[in-house]
Amino acid sequence: MSTTTHCPYCSLQCGMRLSRPEGSRTVEVSEWAEFPVNKGAMCRKGFTSAQLLRNPERLTTPLIKDEVTGEYRGVSWDEALDFVGARLADIREEHGADAIGIFGGGGLTNEKSYQLGKFARVAVGTSQIDYNGRWCMSSAANAGIRAFGVDRGLPFPLADIEETDVLVLVGSNMAETMPPAARHLSALREKGGKVIVIDPRKTSTATNADVVLQPVPGSDLALAQSLLHLIIGNCHVDEAYVAERTTGWDAVKASVMAWWPERGERVTGITAPELREVAEILGTAEKVTILTARGAEQQAQGADTVVAWINIALALGMPGKQYAGYGCLTGQGNGQGGREHGQKADQLPGYRMIDDPAAREHVAGVWGIDPATIPGKGRSAYELLDALGQENGPKALLVFGSNIIVSAPNANHVGSRLDALDLLVVCDMVMSETAARADVILPITQWAEESGTMTNLEGRVILRQRAITPPAGVRSDLEIISGLAERLKSPIAFSTDAEEIFGELGRASAGGKADYSGITWDLVAEQKGVFWPAPAGQVNADGTVGTERLFADRFFTPDGRANFIAVEHGGPAEEPDAEFPLYLTTGRVLAQYQSGAQTRRIKDLPDEGAFVELHPMLARRIGVVDGMSVTLETRRGAMVAPVRVTATIRQDTVFVPFHWVGANKLTNDALDPYSRMPEFKVCAARISTAEGAA
Repeated sequence: MSTTTHCPYCSLQCGMRLSRPEGSRTVEVSEWAEFPVNKGAMCRKGFTSAQLLRNPERLTTPLIKDEVTGEYRGVSWDEALDFVGARLADIREEHGADAIGIFGGGGLTNEKSYQLGKFARVAVGTSQIDYNGRWCMSSAANAGIRAFGVDRGLPFPLADIEETDVLVLVGSNMAETMPPAARHLSALREKGGKVIVIDPRKTSTATNADVVLQPVPGSDLALAQSLLHLIIGNCHVDEAYVAERTTGWDAVKASVMAWWPERGERVTGITAPELREVAEILGTAEKVTILTARGAEQQAQGADTVVAWINIALALGMPGKQYAGYGCLTGQGNGQGGREHGQKADQLPGYRMIDDPAAREHVAGVWGIDPATIPGKGRSAYELLDALGQENGPKALLVFGSNIIVSAPNANHVGSRLDALDLLVVCDMVMSETAARADVILPITQWAEESGTMTNLEGRVILRQRAITPPAGVRSDLEIISGLAERLKSPIAFSTDAEEIFGELGRASAGGKADYSGITWDLVAEQKGVFWPAPAGQVNADGTVGTERLFADRFFTPDGRANFIAVEHGGPAEEPDAEFPLYLTTGRVLAQYQSGAQTRRIKDLPDEGAFVELHPMLARRIGVVDGMSVTLETRRGAMVAPVRVTATIRQDTVFVPFHWVGANKLTNDALDPYSRMPEFKVCAARISTAEGAA
């Protein structure tokens, strides 16, 4: 007997089947060909994902650190929760509710994300909650809300990209980060379409492209401005669409007039003829789809960078047109749903803003509390971590679904803030780098041991189903939240039944932009996913529920029009100079996922550790060859790793994957003013060897 469920990793949430032969402890992964997103295709990570379920490093007992010896001792669940509850109550009594911080994750189910936000605001009474999705999706989310009035990563099914004429990938290495999606690129080209890849590195994705542009890191906004300048000059603007469906065009048109291609060449490193070629391709195509990802978004101007690319899509008349438009390739498994239902510092369920009186009243009514008791907006993710242990910052932090020590920017500094806490509680399945610093570690169930919904990159709500019984000694995050809420004398009870919680989530989201009120678990299973918004009572002509494609008739703005927004290129927060003459950029590799806490423990996934990728000309200049160790430094830290020499990267740029401790000791914590996204993707660096530095 097999159970249909979904991969625990990226935002594709590929469908899979799990089964366990009679008498065996091994869980087997097989194809689920009927699930429409991947149709049975999976990457190596998905096929090996079940190996972690019975990994010998699995934590199965709550642990409390001895304050004298620093050693952990196993305790019962009652002792662990009593200890945490008492410490939190004491801290709240002495310093106030905002002295307790909560840090969530983009891999938590919708039910956990919802319950965590509710727990923070009701059981604890704190405003200090945010999550690691702030470092993943926030720039695209902010841009989407400003331009379209809504943030749904892809406003159309992923498979639509096969039917476009030109697909532009800005800062996406799809072939390594979500391999099953890369098959759409091949299908598109077989149908005569073109693929344009924009990345400082010529990645695996670029091998399936017609045009590859390798701009200076941090110049994606300037590149978009130059292309729009040429589109206007070539008379390729869809004037009727602009007049009928948008506002703000005149200001944007004026803002790009100074971005002639020669200026664009000086800033981006892309030659004027290349810019003209791409602008002509975009301007003459009937259907253009632009997709951004972390390369363009994880910048100090990430939100405005996405806006600049949306401006191109709007000028060409693409959003709302079938098989065309703009979309964002969400990263984490529940990067979409995780930001919709309350674990962000500024939001309530349904993608409502926490400072909206009507939103507060609606959600408070569902929760059965006084709206006035809901705290206001708290600190964003990095600002929350930066405040830990400070005079006016949290004294305690609860961590769910995040390995902060590996994933946070300027990680040395973040580590010092974690160490300054009076109490650090980490819920995890293994002894991650963050868990190893905790005062209390609470062992949790894994994806195949519990049921719950996720929302993939398309806005498709899908159902993970429990396939096996969890090992004795572990509990779900929902049980932990409920247990702590009880010990903190919450005015309301917290359910541990995920399906019941989903029903409440639907009621809380009703009328919001991310409306789940018409979705049930049974419906999700029957339709193999339901696209939000899906208001209660809505039924499509074909009998299905949900909204597969957005913007056909109107946008989610008050007047129904999309907003052009004038932006200006400012460049990275930290440019190379004589002391640090190189650009550093970071990213993922095929075999690993996020902080690597899961994938680095799977024996069938190659784990060769961190490396520094650089161009042969730079390698010759500093006298290094493949495999030689170098020290890579920025103004925030240093790491030692072997070199990989490749001609596929810019000569002025080095690349480091972030799955291991090291890369994010180097990255810049400069924040985007709109999204509060740190600038992971570009900072100034230098390489040193025994012979010198470069």
